[in-house]
Amino acid sequence: MKKDWLFLMESMLFKHRLLIWGLVAAVVLTLPFWGLSLFVMRTIIMIGVFAMLALGLNLLTGYTSQVSLGHAGFFAIGAYTSAVLMMRFDVHFLVGMLAGAALAGLFGLVLGIPTLRLSGSYLTIVTMGFGEIIRLIIMTWTPVTNGTLGLMSIPRPRFFGTELNLNNHGFYYLMVALVFLVALFCHHLLNSKVGRSFRAIGEDEVAASMMGLQTTELKVLAFVLSAFITGVAGVFYAPLMGFIDHNTFTFDVSILILSIVIVGGMGTLRGMFLGSAILIVFPEMSRFLMDWRFVVYGLLLILMMRFRPNGLLGWQSRLPYPIRGKKKEVKGHGISKRQRSF
Repeated sequence: MKKDWLFLMESMLFKHRLLIWGLVAAVVLTLPFWGLSLFVMRTIIMIGVFAMLALGLNLLTGYTSQVSLGHAGFFAIGAYTSAVLMMRFDVHFLVGMLAGAALAGLFGLVLGIPTLRLSGSYLTIVTMGFGEIIRLIIMTWTPVTNGTLGLMSIPRPRFFGTELNLNNHGFYYLMVALVFLVALFCHHLLNSKVGRSFRAIGEDEVAASMMGLQTTELKVLAFVLSAFITGVAGVFYAPLMGFIDHNTFTFDVSILILSIVIVGGMGTLRGMFLGSAILIVFPEMSRFLMDWRFVVYGLLLILMMRFRPNGLLGWQSRLPYPIRGKKKEVKGHGISKRQRSF
């Protein structure tokens, strides 16, 4: 039977899911003690940061099929809000995080209400313009953002009197905690009534509207939640780097986030981690190619769109639900509906 091996693999993963999750947890928690260099640890942390960014965009693009090219703007709002509060008002990192994420979500609401009646290329252009507007504000609002000079010496988070940094692995474990909370939130959201509504809109917005769903309000909600999660990633990113300016949040960052969602697999959660690992590690591993690495990078994306348009893990969102076939063939694999969001 066609694609039987995919069913069998997913069935095996689900059957041994507790063992697999236990191994993953053990690796993640002990990774700093493996003797890895600071460069490798920083790269792993960056994978986590962009996984959070991809999880945020995936709520919007992967489930409601609304493409945004302005998420670098929300990323910047979270980073600058928390950095300014921590530097000038000496607030705690968690307070800065709540403020930065909330402000990013508010901008998502302000942008979403007038624009999400648009769709397709029109929405894409508007979001792209939003990202550029935020970057221009950063460049010109000198009293707050320090203009083109950027913000330097951003304070690092402190918990119980201990400053978090790369040497004491504080940044790594903070990243793990944030990624876990974001992924857990997305998982429960997508298995709720709201999440099922998001999927319905992504599959067919007209049909969802005819079934009584308030599609515009739900798309605005997806935009707000997506912006909020992106703001959380920005709040963490600012003290991690210690310096941010307008060049940190360019259009290229928005493209990278969208590429992670596409490569990993739109409409999946695990795909965001795989896509982030590939697109963050590949540029570092291909530095020996110099300028040609961008050509190779582009070719890989083209091949991906040609042979795996749903992403590397995109098939998982469809596997347990073939349109054809007998029910007993599907039940025989023992796959729960709860897997679909993963």
